[in-house]
Amino acid sequence: GKLIPNLVAHRFINMLRTFTSSVARRATAAMGGSARCMSGKEWIPNVSMDTDVVHGGVNPDEKTGAILTPVYLSTTFVQESVDKYLDKGYSYSRTANPTVQMLEQKVARMENGYGAICVGTGMSATASCINGFMNAGDHCVMTNCSYGGTNRIAREQFMNLGMEFSFVDFTDPQNVADAIKPNTKLIFSESPTNPTLTIADLGAISEIAKEHGIIHVCDSTFATPYIMRPLDHGCDLTIQSLTKYYDGLNMGLGGALISATPELYERTKLVQNMHGNTMSPMTAYMMLQSMKTMGLRVRQQSSSAMKIATFLESHPKVEKAVYPGLASFPQKELADKQHRDGLHGGMLWFDVVGGDTAAIKLMDNIKRPWTLCENLGASESIITACAVMTHANMIREDRLAAGISDGFIRISVGIEDPDDLIRALDEALNSL
Repeated sequence: GKLIPNLVAHRFINMLRTFTSSVARRATAAMGGSARCMSGKEWIPNVSMDTDVVHGGVNPDEKTGAILTPVYLSTTFVQESVDKYLDKGYSYSRTANPTVQMLEQKVARMENGYGAICVGTGMSATASCINGFMNAGDHCVMTNCSYGGTNRIAREQFMNLGMEFSFVDFTDPQNVADAIKPNTKLIFSESPTNPTLTIADLGAISEIAKEHGIIHVCDSTFATPYIMRPLDHGCDLTIQSLTKYYDGLNMGLGGALISATPELYERTKLVQNMHGNTMSPMTAYMMLQSMKTMGLRVRQQSSSAMKIATFLESHPKVEKAVYPGLASFPQKELADKQHRDGLHGGMLWFDVVGGDTAAIKLMDNIKRPWTLCENLGASESIITACAVMTHANMIREDRLAAGISDGFIRISVGIEDPDDLIRALDEALNSL
């Protein structure tokens, strides 16, 4: 009576291992000099990231020649026989779907990882990471400034399940080392942090993690792979909220957890299957298209953000403007070292004369093209009141200690004309 279940379980594990080896083969072959697409055309070797983000791993459909990966909306996949179960690699879309798997492979390529899982949201990726690599009684060293939802799930869910968390300032790697306990299993970085833009020295923290045999994960949503890839700096796992710069159009929700090794990927894939935490094939299809312009958007957003930050820093109604590209940025040397190609992203924040009351007035009254809402990384420029939106679920004392005041103004620069954005900011500031 146990033969068939055991056989299925054995084949499922083998299927996961087949997926991991498939990811590696595709990553090395799909764009390599000797690789050939289904069309028979050979690729030039060593293409850039901009070419890879458009074409990487995606071949024209063998039967139709369609240039885009099809949307496979099928729940299940027909098996030829019991003995040939999973021979084609697919059985049920909770475990694996061809459209979602293509996005996972492409995200892994962009992040320089071995494999990736794509899930419903960025928070799903965060939850998958903690669920996959911590148990009751384990300890995590987590940055004291992170996305509010990350802080909340640690406090409200995982602490109640018997896990321990120490929230420390990651700007000094020694703080991380000092917080490690005998039961520490995970170090959770975020760089740049949401919303204060502090930078973690990922190379130094990764060395600390390896010395103690601890897994190091970094949420790199603000950076994107165009600016920084945590796995290049020794991290074991990368978290991305695909909702942000990968999508870039305020159109879809998604998250990704990218692994550096086959063993880590195998674990994340099993956790994804057990939790049923998979992305919709239609969402995966849309993100396969929207991510093609990520490089164009990130460069424009970085350029515009630098221009806007320079304007804000010189405005008499602004007390402080913070952006990693500014010479006044406290961690400028580390930002220039860790961020690639002189890009520092589309996120910045500022304080205004008159404190929280004036800041809230500005956010309430600023004119379009600025939009008061949550989200970031989109083509539209967004202004966010973090205290009541993205970080409202933090304990107020913790929020203030992390530097997020009630009137904290976070802006996500889109792809509009920066001069228009500056005119709207100038008018709003001058009315205070």
